[in-house]
Amino acid sequence: MKRTPLLAPLSEAEAAAFHFDWRFWARPQQLPPPGDWTTWLVLAGRGFGKTRCGAEWVRAMVCGATPLSAGAHRRVALVAETAADARDVMVEGESGLLAVHPKGFRPLYEPSKRRLTWPNGARAILYNAVEPDQLRGPQHDLAWADELAKWRHAQAAWDQLQFGLRLGARPRQCVTTTPRPIAVLKALIEDPDTAVTRGSSYDNITNLAPAFMARIVRRYEGTRLGRQELNGEILEQAPGALWNRTAIDILRRREAKDLIRIVVAVDPAAGSGANNDETGIVVAGLGADGHGYVLEDLSLRASPDTWGRVAVGAYWRWNADRIIGEVNNGGEMIEHVLRTVDPSVAYKAVRASRGKAVRAEPVAALDEQGRVHHVGAFPEMEDQMCAMTADFDRATAGFSPDRADARVWALSELMLARPGAPRIEGL
Repeated sequence: MKRTPLLAPLSEAEAAAFHFDWRFWARPQQLPPPGDWTTWLVLAGRGFGKTRCGAEWVRAMVCGATPLSAGAHRRVALVAETAADARDVMVEGESGLLAVHPKGFRPLYEPSKRRLTWPNGARAILYNAVEPDQLRGPQHDLAWADELAKWRHAQAAWDQLQFGLRLGARPRQCVTTTPRPIAVLKALIEDPDTAVTRGSSYDNITNLAPAFMARIVRRYEGTRLGRQELNGEILEQAPGALWNRTAIDILRRREAKDLIRIVVAVDPAAGSGANNDETGIVVAGLGADGHGYVLEDLSLRASPDTWGRVAVGAYWRWNADRIIGEVNNGGEMIEHVLRTVDPSVAYKAVRASRGKAVRAEPVAALDEQGRVHHVGAFPEMEDQMCAMTADFDRATAGFSPDRADARVWALSELMLARPGAPRIEGL
């Protein structure tokens, strides 16, 4: 806040104008690079200020010198991972579009229409990557895509966005994301029409809560997860990983047909505090073709009552056959939690007698045989899978692979617990 005293001599109007002068307040990395690029890719760690970059860039492209003056662009696509993210982060968030505009320039937000309209007539429509076909048909001359690396149907949604970015003399787009080694992001980095800005959480450390930085750095600095989420590095799978990202991409599907069984697997955390592990909750199905299909990753860090409701909700929404629960940590607590939410759910307890990596190897073999497909993308789960090796060490990795473990339990139940199927010790 060293610059705050500079506002003292200014009038209220001058101070307000100065407050919204982004080129003064921004770090150089947060400003669009020079050049005739089509895509500005902001590839940075958590807390870098990526959202502010995107919102301020849209404002600069859409607004003229006065509220009624035309800007350089008039039809904008705002694409987030989910509809809630588009609303809560890109539009209504602390660094979102409504917050970065001076009052006279601020767009009218109509949530029911997924629309923002500026005083000069420019318009933005909100989309989400869960429904890529939302982007089929509409035309734009500007786009802001947030957290591309987390999109459920990243390639499909990105392709549809590109087909619609066809208005005006020079359509442009900004992508703000924490990196992950997905195919669409790697192709974007290699595209000669892309200008890449890289950064880390440490670049914005003066604007982040000291307690947050101390806790996060202490826990994750130096780990693979920390290098990705804090330093903004793109990490491929660990050497000797049980799963391969390229194979996961090749086997990925848009939908699953003719499922004959569906289960919900729960790998509970030992506690529910902010520093505890996540509870892994994964939905998977067995197809009539004998292949396994991972349908949904609902893993979260929450209280037993909350994760119990999430698991039971998935059970009914997917019309699942049963919920599978690993009882090593939770014991009878898992069944008690589930029965408290809904006594009628079908439940099966499973107990592991061997480590997570050893238990994962037979399921990884099914993937290697091309018999398991992800219906959409599950970035956090896939990160865990591609970091797991035969000698996986939680302390070195910086995380517990609860999502990957829940996936192992689900596919083991569907594909390895059938008569005549290979048996996993501990199941």
